[in-house]
Amino acid sequence: MPKNQNTFSSLTALRRRVAGRVAHAGWRWMQQAGAITAQTPGRLRFDAIGDGTRLAFPQGTVFGERWIRLGAHCIIAEQVTLTAGMMPDLDLGAEPVLVLGNGVVLGRGSHVIADTRITIGDDTFCGPGVYITSTNHSYDDPNEPVGRQWPRNAPVEIGPGCWLGTGAVILPGARLGRNVVVAAGSVVRGEVPDHAVVAGAPARIVRRWEPATGWQPPLRTPAPVPIPDGMTPEQLRGLAHLAEAEAGGA
Repeated sequence: MPKNQNTFSSLTALRRRVAGRVAHAGWRWMQQAGAITAQTPGRLRFDAIGDGTRLAFPQGTVFGERWIRLGAHCIIAEQVTLTAGMMPDLDLGAEPVLVLGNGVVLGRGSHVIADTRITIGDDTFCGPGVYITSTNHSYDDPNEPVGRQWPRNAPVEIGPGCWLGTGAVILPGARLGRNVVVAAGSVVRGEVPDHAVVAGAPARIVRRWEPATGWQPPLRTPAPVPIPDGMTPEQLRGLAHLAEAEAGGA
């Protein structure tokens, strides 16, 4: 290859590396600058944003924020949709329509669509792509397109401490108790009791905890060993390295 062509290729590669670094640095700056917090609400005016709550940039569709109340220390990932009302600029009354408790996590690309009251309890975690809605299409009239028929709505209540797996769908009228686990891809309607695991479409109870009998059916894996009080991250990493070394020498 001629020398000048080698030089040209090297310059092109250098430009691409520099451009890549600039683009990544710019994107990180935009993520920091575009995040929504109580101190930096941007154009959004929520009913309330608790301390430590953060909506990552870029946000999804957000409207009716006057009727959306966010608790403290919530994590709202990128491209999460939060809406109150069927469309922007409606007067929804004096009370909030969408309420997130403290410590709620909504995974990337999740949607919470509140045309009537939706409440999500403290410390409920949602994986990516979870869909929670208080409204569903109706199809009563066989001669009218489904999308043009007036929808039905019903309040949704998700208790504290729940885990909603990736792609779970929570339909209008659903009421989930405390510490409910919803398996990935499940479609939930109706009432789910405390300490239940549901799976499927429609979701059904596949495991439940009772004080007298524990988990039924019994868990197939041993309970995780709790981290001792006072254990530092450096000590945990050291234990992990030791376990890897012992496994390699076995």
